[in-house]
Amino acid sequence: MSIFVDKNTRLLVQGITGKEGQFHTRQCVEYGTQVVAGVTPGKGGQKMDDIPVFNTVKDAVKKAGANCSMIFVPPPFAADAIMESADAEVDVIVAITEGIPVLDMMRVKNYLSGKKSRLIGPNCPGIITPGACKIGIMPGPIHKPGGPIGVVSRSGTLTYEVVHQLTMQGIGQTTCIGIGGDPVNGTNFIDCLSAFQNDPETKGIVMVGEIGGTAEEEAADFIKKRMNKPVVGFIAGLTAPPGRRMGHAGAIISGGSGTAKGKIAAMKASGIHVCEDLGRLGELCAKVF
Repeated sequence: MSIFVDKNTRLLVQGITGKEGQFHTRQCVEYGTQVVAGVTPGKGGQKMDDIPVFNTVKDAVKKAGANCSMIFVPPPFAADAIMESADAEVDVIVAITEGIPVLDMMRVKNYLSGKKSRLIGPNCPGIITPGACKIGIMPGPIHKPGGPIGVVSRSGTLTYEVVHQLTMQGIGQTTCIGIGGDPVNGTNFIDCLSAFQNDPETKGIVMVGEIGGTAEEEAADFIKKRMNKPVVGFIAGLTAPPGRRMGHAGAIISGGSGTAKGKIAAMKASGIHVCEDLGRLGELCAKVF
């Protein structure tokens, strides 16, 4: 089992004819993902390798049977690309684009309310169900299929580090999701934790958070009240000074809230196994799981 995407997912790529879009589409195809279409306005009728390119997402859904979208559209146009996919009733929209204005994302969030589409991202590495489907920019070979652990993270590179350590310990993964580090995003920690809780093949979860916002505290409260599967947690940014943004737009301590210490305390109080040394996360997971 997995959450959100699997071997039956049929992917379309918005921005497939750009340099990044082409490179990462080929990586997804090589991994075994069913990439059935691309979308670039004005380039309909062309092909990228053997993948047909359409002018609109609606055409790609209707003619190629796509049910998932990956977005490599530049920041000024990315919000419209997300909303176009939602209009076409695509099940899962994975927005890789970084630097989408916060106001644009607030508009998108409001627009998606009540729609069937699930947005992952923006500014995220994407989602992978090892051995079945890779939608995003993560390195495929570090993932181990057929395992019992779900991974959810606000940080792309830390997701890779965690997954690599799990794989080195012989621990496979069900699904790994990078939810992105922007202040306004689609799918949050609780959405993923709830899906992992309901997935019979996921026996434990690794949650990687960072400074800024209250998402980790809310997730810790959810874990305490609603989950019976073990969770290992890590918070990045322990040494971050207040008022300085660290890496992601949402990773900033303001007004005394959003500190790593506060998040770690909340996680410990909720029964999460907190790892404070990233280099030993794999060892801790081997013990806990």
